Amino acid sequence: MTKSGGTALRGLRLALWGFVLAAGLAVSWFFVAGGGAPRPPSLADEIGQGDYRLTTTAGEPFTRETLRGEPSLVFFGFTHCPDVCPTTLADIADWQEIAGVKIRTFFITVDPERDSLEALADYVSWLPGALGVGGSPEAVAEALGDFKIIASRRPLGGGDYTMDHSAYVMLFDKEGRYNRIFSYQTDSEKAAEGLRRIVGG
Repeated sequence: MTKSGGTALRGLRLALWGFVLAAGLAVSWFFVAGGGAPRPPSLADEIGQGDYRLTTTAGEPFTRETLRGEPSLVFFGFTHCPDVCPTTLADIADWQEIAGVKIRTFFITVDPERDSLEALADYVSWLPGALGVGGSPEAVAEALGDFKIIASRRPLGGGDYTMDHSAYVMLFDKEGRYNRIFSYQTDSEKAAEGLRRIVGG
């Protein structure tokens, strides 16, 4: 290989690695941006804006129209969750107490086969302003795509299983537009400030 050919090949490799790095950073930003960091506008415009149709534990439809009218927190989880989900719900209660505001919260199941509306209602009953949200496996799968949530079943043996899923809380403004995420166990003071701003706005 000539010297010029080797130089060109190295240049191509550097360009390809630059592309891979940029793509990796974009994906990391999309799924794990923490501390209440807003997502890029091109992605934000799509989140929660699909044609999903689920049902809340109050017996009402849950669609993109539901997110309009007042700010909302949206969290995907499941009632058999051993730690992340109960911890996150407790964090949400803490954020609201620190912020001195109340904000409605929607807990959407990623495990529709086990999570009936009755089970969801009991699971979130202790958190003021919280509603469980469920539906058929097909309807939940559509919502997962519309909210850009990753969820998958992981076998535990003996026929039992758990669910691996995105563990962040999404904040929507009163127009139903995605505002930002709070990553798992984000700083409570930062989250509280985010709630104050969205409610005050």
